[in-house]
Amino acid sequence: MKLIFSLVYALTWLVLIVNTGFSQDPGASFAVGGELLRPLKLSVKELAALKSSEVKAKDRDGKEHTFKGVMLWTILDSAGVTLGKDLRGENLAKFVLVKASDGYEVVFSLPEIDPEFSDKIILLAHEVDGKPLAATEGPFRLVVPQDKKHARWIRQLTSIQVLFSKN
Repeated sequence: MKLIFSLVYALTWLVLIVNTGFSQDPGASFAVGGELLRPLKLSVKELAALKSSEVKAKDRDGKEHTFKGVMLWTILDSAGVTLGKDLRGENLAKFVLVKASDGYEVVFSLPEIDPEFSDKIILLAHEVDGKPLAATEGPFRLVVPQDKKHARWIRQLTSIQVLFSKN
């Protein structure tokens, strides 16, 4: 009888986890470091306190979703990264390396992130369709709607590093 009760209890929890599937870890965070004035460590709550944006984009499933988060340039600006009118000269040789929990990495040049250079949208999302990202996607991910492939839509983002290409 105890074994049946334990199995029912375990299956109940499994069903709850599978049905929700959303990342709710309040302690989850990512780091922003490298060639900047103010290194940051941002949680979902701290990210949500920054100016948020919503982007409608088709994910790999081909269905349109509404992603909510913060533009990558806003996060970099908060960290004191050289952007806007000061992004010239040797600063144009800086790039952003974004890492995921599984070791996956992607790169963006600073000018493609900076709204004074490009209209490209790069959103660091923490919600999709009004819900926290699923554990397999989040708690943080990049959404880059103008990329033809989703290869830089990095999931489970853990860090952002601003680096010089000449290093």
